[in-house]
Amino acid sequence: MRPATFLRSAIIPPLLSWSAFAGDMEQRANALGETHRGRATFYDAKRMGACSLEPGPGEQLVAATNRTQYAQSGTCGACAEVEGPKGTARVRITDLCPGCKVGDLDLSRDAFARVAPLGKGRVPVRWRFVPCDVQGPLHYRFKEGSTRWWAALQVRNHRVPVQKVEWWKGGAWVELKRKPYNYFITPTAMGSGPVRLRVTATDGQVREDTLPAIRAGRTFAGEAQFNGG
Repeated sequence: MRPATFLRSAIIPPLLSWSAFAGDMEQRANALGETHRGRATFYDAKRMGACSLEPGPGEQLVAATNRTQYAQSGTCGACAEVEGPKGTARVRITDLCPGCKVGDLDLSRDAFARVAPLGKGRVPVRWRFVPCDVQGPLHYRFKEGSTRWWAALQVRNHRVPVQKVEWWKGGAWVELKRKPYNYFITPTAMGSGPVRLRVTATDGQVREDTLPAIRAGRTFAGEAQFNGG
């Protein structure tokens, strides 16, 4: 079944703000194009990771990032280009590697095999976050158990990492609290009517969408997408 579409959507010009460009560790971790260096290992990426993202159809090129650059799930769904002794691989961040140091990545077997022979086990790499080659608009998923009184929302299919999500309430934008499992939690009841959202990317791009209602376990498709960075 195709996700339902929103009632309306708007593209807002990029906003430059202190929160977006303060230069703290989480923002540097999410910055597109910045080169990182570390060690790469591999693991069997066959299940849903810390990002609460199901593997896409046939998806084998995924990775887990270190705790610092995981940024409390701030890099979940982001894409990275990894270069090793053998070649390069483009991966999607879907998990957390608690034992990895800053700069390290734990790659899926298929991804590691593109950058080094599996027999090496651990190799030096350099990598950078890049725009994801996604198709279509942003998607929004309500977590199971979401109701008009409490809701958890996840942004999916984003071309660049998501910095924050806000909800329009009483004439003002209210920021939702990000959780380490890659959902944004509402501070108060959202009610039963349409839900207006504003999503900000790590590079300052802003998109607005309005969901028809809160539906536990449902995914809705928006009408806008971030530019490629």
